[in-house]
Amino acid sequence: MAEASILPANVLLSKRVQERVLNGEEPQPPYVCRDDSTDENVPVSQSSSIPFIDLSLLSSLEPSTAEQELQKLRSALSSWGCFQAIGHGIPKSFLDQVRQVAREFFEQPMEEKGKCAKGVEEMEGYGADPVPAEGQSLDWSDRIFLEVYPEDKRNPIFWPQNPKSFSGVVEDYTTKVQKLTETISKSMAKSLDVQETCFLDQFGERAALQARLNYYSPCPRPDLVLGLKPHADGSGYTIVLQDDVGLQIQKDGQWFTLPIVPESLLVLMGDQMEIMSNGMFRSPVHRVLTNSERARVSVAIFYAPDPEKEIGPEEGLINEERPRIFKKVKDYANIHWGYYQQGQRALHVAKA
Repeated sequence: MAEASILPANVLLSKRVQERVLNGEEPQPPYVCRDDSTDENVPVSQSSSIPFIDLSLLSSLEPSTAEQELQKLRSALSSWGCFQAIGHGIPKSFLDQVRQVAREFFEQPMEEKGKCAKGVEEMEGYGADPVPAEGQSLDWSDRIFLEVYPEDKRNPIFWPQNPKSFSGVVEDYTTKVQKLTETISKSMAKSLDVQETCFLDQFGERAALQARLNYYSPCPRPDLVLGLKPHADGSGYTIVLQDDVGLQIQKDGQWFTLPIVPESLLVLMGDQMEIMSNGMFRSPVHRVLTNSERARVSVAIFYAPDPEKEIGPEEGLINEERPRIFKKVKDYANIHWGYYQQGQRALHVAKA
């Protein structure tokens, strides 16, 4: 790779990654974040140990069936911090529609997408994440980030008018995911033998649901550039819809590639769920690879506690054998973002 001068991140972010690809530009620092050595990756064919949980079985009228699936859920979240959700009740045809509307948005001319562009330091809207701290790498991706719930948090200027179906599909999908969060949150509590609504109570009636639609353009140097740098989420948990292989989970110091099952949804624990579970569930570090052949899209829905509410370990999970690991915190997502911009995790801030 030819040596290139390092431009400031704010200069690079003035042009979208899609534009750079169309112009035939090679990635340059600070997009480059990997050396020439090869990571030890586990092939997709060997990644099937990432658990599948059938959400419909969690509320089965057959007690033994429900209990078995709850035990699988607890094991998945304790060891992996994530699972592939099936039996969620959202038709595959609708999931395909969500993927399609995301792709249609990003494939529009820049002028059209620019109508809902974000400011340099803003989160919401179309563009790239705010400029990170000096020395931090940039992601080889474009995205649109939207506040969906509570409804009074929505900012209409950032919601695209085109494609015409965009707003309706994204709102409908987020509403369907919102219904899943009740099942998932209650099931997580039941798997730990604590009060069924304890996590829902901490999320609060004004829990946030935010949509992030990502577009990962083909990259001429996938060996050097990441679509999304390694990080853990600051949410309670995140529900991810993918269209192609690219997301990797770190476990025991090794990267595992998630296989694509078209009708499944990835449920990924965030730091706030690790706090509320007193460390029983882990918030895994993950990243997104690039590839040189094709673009891919993903849709992430972040589910986070009301930032005005204080959260902390569920009291039923604190005892002599497992003392309190975390203290109570408020507006953790904002704390997390500050550390993320520095390329660091924030979880230590909440340690007791």
